[in-house]
Amino acid sequence: MALFIDNRPEPSSRRARSGWLGWLILSVALVGTLLATLVPSPYIIEQPGPVYDTLGDVEIEGALVPLIQIPVETTYPTEGALDMLTVNVRGNPDSPLSWFEIGAAYFDRSRAIVPVEAVYPVGVTVEESTEAGQVQMETSQQEAIAAALANLDYEFDATLTVAETSDGGPSDGVLQAGDIIRTVNGESFADVAGLRDTIAANGTSTPADVVFEREGEELTVEITPELSEGEDPIAIIGVIVGSEYNFPVDVKIQLENVGGPSAGMMFALGIIDKLTPGAINGGHEVAGTGTITATGDVGPIGGIQQKMYGASAAGADFFFAPVENCDEVAGNTPKGLTVYAIDDLNDALVALASIRGGLGGAGLPSCTDQ
Repeated sequence: MALFIDNRPEPSSRRARSGWLGWLILSVALVGTLLATLVPSPYIIEQPGPVYDTLGDVEIEGALVPLIQIPVETTYPTEGALDMLTVNVRGNPDSPLSWFEIGAAYFDRSRAIVPVEAVYPVGVTVEESTEAGQVQMETSQQEAIAAALANLDYEFDATLTVAETSDGGPSDGVLQAGDIIRTVNGESFADVAGLRDTIAANGTSTPADVVFEREGEELTVEITPELSEGEDPIAIIGVIVGSEYNFPVDVKIQLENVGGPSAGMMFALGIIDKLTPGAINGGHEVAGTGTITATGDVGPIGGIQQKMYGASAAGADFFFAPVENCDEVAGNTPKGLTVYAIDDLNDALVALASIRGGLGGAGLPSCTDQ
């Protein structure tokens, strides 16, 4: 005779245990969601920002005005677009993002998650960072005008003037606001980048000979540079210097609530297009980014991936990227966007000539060649 024993728990016991487990899982999920929503993260999100056509209009105080304004008697009609790109930064030390927001951005290739300190260094307030970005934008505009006019063979004078010195820095008590820097180690400069490179080359082990003008008097001092802070320290003398130009053409760049130096190249191209007959882009929509010096050198920028996605969303077919950003471009280019590596203003003009001629930049350097 077989003996069968039913050891299964009573239905009511199973329901009680199942209900307890369900409530436990639900409680853990709710607590996790609450923490992810309320607990601040040490990260911010960089995402594509507004796109501005340097050949078009922008809204200033409720009115549409040309982004690049030049007296009409000296300009020519333009076609297509020369887009400058921006990066929108979500989050800051005063308004941190939640882990929930960070998690949502993780799966979006157009957005980047970066440490707060990468954008807002420790000890720098949000207001100070914004002000610094505005100064960079204003300097970039002047450098772009200088680069464009120099490319078109206009002649003008340039001076490098001290705006302020860093407290306790190498120049503190030696240089002061208003001093005009003439030479360093016998080298004169067309722009701030030239001054920076000369000081960096001097190093920190020996003093640099600085010749400057103060109230009409030329003076010479020795200043020993120190290393800057940050990931890539270079020799600096602890001054903020601005370029002052006496341009023969009245060029005004008008743009609100955008900071940083990365639009320099596109500003320069927009100015050149307005001051020369014919459309230098052949009527196409071309986007790009990169800092620029008065001598036309194009430098690297931040947020290249977000800017490529912004350009693609705006309808651009061609994108100009600084050569030094090519390692970030590879493998991250949106479908349908052709990216060209640009080292200086002349490279950009050559690429535009190819696009204008229907060659689409064929044979020109791309980031895959670097």
